[in-house]
This record gives sequence, C-alpha cells and structure tokens, in this order.
Amino acid sequence: MSAGMLYLAAFVLACATTALTTPLVSRLATHLGVIDGTEDERRVHDVPTPRIGGIAVFFGFAFALFAVLGIALTHPHMLFSAPLNVPLARDIAALRDQLEASHNLVGLLFGSMLILVVGIWDDVMQMRPRNKFIAQVLVALISMLYGFVIPGTSVPFAHQAATHWLEFPSWVGIPLTLLWYLGMMNAINFIDGLDGLLSGLTVISGIFLFAIALLHNNPEVALVVIALAGAALGFLPYNFNPARIFLGDAGSLFIGYVFATISIIGESKTAIAVSLFVPLVVLALPIIDTAAAIIRRAKAGRRITEADRGHFHHQLIFRFGLNVRQAVLLIYAVCFVLGAVALVVSGEAAHLAAKLG
Repeated sequence: MSAGMLYLAAFVLACATTALTTPLVSRLATHLGVIDGTEDERRVHDVPTPRIGGIAVFFGFAFALFAVLGIALTHPHMLFSAPLNVPLARDIAALRDQLEASHNLVGLLFGSMLILVVGIWDDVMQMRPRNKFIAQVLVALISMLYGFVIPGTSVPFAHQAATHWLEFPSWVGIPLTLLWYLGMMNAINFIDGLDGLLSGLTVISGIFLFAIALLHNNPEVALVVIALAGAALGFLPYNFNPARIFLGDAGSLFIGYVFATISIIGESKTAIAVSLFVPLVVLALPIIDTAAAIIRRAKAGRRITEADRGHFHHQLIFRFGLNVRQAVLLIYAVCFVLGAVALVVSGEAAHLAAKLG
C-alpha cells in the first residue's frame, strides 16, 4: 500500500465513520434534550435542532487516525521515508520520524478529546463564558506542557536565502502559543453560525492544507488534515441547510484545536514556519471576522463574549438579503479562493527555498 492509498484510506474511513455515527449522535442528543432552540434572534433555523454533532466528527477523525497510524507504524516507509541512501541511516531516520509522529499524533488526539469534553459540557450545561475561557486556557496549557509550543518563525529572504530561522525565547513562544490556541479555537467557534458553514469550510481548508503539507513533505500534518476533512465531509449532508444536527461547541472547539495544533507540529523548522503562515491565509475569513467582532463589541462597551448579529455570515443574511444556502455557498467560494492563494504562495516559497538553498 502506497502513502497515497493511506491518505485515501484515512479520508474514506473518517467520512464513512462520521456519516454512520451522526444519526446515532442525533438520537442521543434528542433523547438527552441537548437541542438548539429558535428563540434567540441570532438563530436562522426554524425548528429545534440537536447540537452535539461534533462528537460524530471526532469519532470519525480519531478512528481514521488510529486505523491508518497502525498501518503506518508497522510500515514506516510508507509515510516517514528518509531521503538518505545509506540503509542503516535511512532506517534510523525513519524510526526517528515514526516516533516523533507518534508522539505528536497521540498528543493531538488527547488534546482533541479534552477540548471535545469542554465543548460537550458547554452544549449540555451552558457554561458561563468565563468558565469556558478558563477551560480553553487549561487545555492549551496542557498541550504546551506536552510540547506543542511555537519555537520560532522564519524571516523570508534573509541572508540571500529563502528563509532564515528566528528562534523565540520561552517568554515569547509560550504566550504566543497560548494566544494562537485561544484565537484559533474561538475564531472557528464564532464562524459556526449557519447550517453547513463550518463543516464545509473544514472540508475546503483541510484539502488545501493537505496539498500544502504534501508540498512541504510533512506527512503527519497531511494525515491529520485529510482525516479531519473526511470527517467533516461525512457530517456535511446532515448539517447543510436545512440542518438536522449542529456541530455545537463540541465540534467547533475541537476543529479549532486541530487547526491550531497542526500549525505547530512540523517535522522541521521550515515546515513549522510555513504551517503557521498557511492557516492565517486559508482561515483568514473567520480570523478577520473574530477580530472585527472583538473591536466592534469593545467600542460598544460590551463584553467580547456577548453574541450579536454583526458577524460576516449574519450580515449576508440580515443586511444583504441572502438566504442561508446562498450565504454559505458564497463563503465557501471565498474560502476556496483563500486556500488557492495559500497554495500558490506556499508553492512559490518551496520552489524558492529549493532554488536558493
């Protein structure tokens, strides 16, 4: 089995598992009364809808990773091949990559499970914004203790080379990583306001991030994002307008956590620098929307956690008169363009690095 077949297997397994478990999760949510009502003026759905669909997405994602990782660990050359010609050196390099990838993926799955629990708690118990924020901080700190800390960044075109590595001291890297986790999780959470919006954006973003990870020879990131894209695709038919189930905070926080973490776990310093840049482009829409929401609420003297109708997706409906499907498809198109831009820029960076390095 080739590496390409492993990626395809991860995508299909994640998609199929999520598609099969989503109806079960929907019935569970209905039985437990975990339902999103229609009384809130920001809501755009007409009937009460279950809201813990993120559980199904997590199951599909985790099952695919465990299944494919089991194959990859017994045949490490499929994903973690080393570019050396000496057999012993190649085996040692492959083993090193295998162990590092296993460490990263185990940590990512554990952190994903923790933030999923936080999201489920909020969906079921309606946590206070302050408590939810504290829980997010704790999950981010646990991930950082595990080793997921931004070590530095690259300075383009420095010293006549494509990139020059700039190491961060711990007093910069640690708060920057915390900010990165909190910003990404909440940006993804804020954008989840229309039927099928976040699940579709996750599919589109995941596919572009997969292509970019392959371009920069980062197989573990490629595996994670293709599994996430597959899980989101399996959920999308149930979530597209009119939605039969919502992701809820369980899904949006989990997806935001995965996007934040894959931006840190590169197999090389260059890969890390590229990965940090790419989500900022691919996910520019939710990031900008979140920044605008914070500024808007601060100017109005309101808490930044206080919900309103000022988000981009709400404006498309309430101000410009689009229906839900039109607004979602338009945002899909914007995300696709941003993903294409990130792919082109990333490709040019890889080409320039190879040429000058």
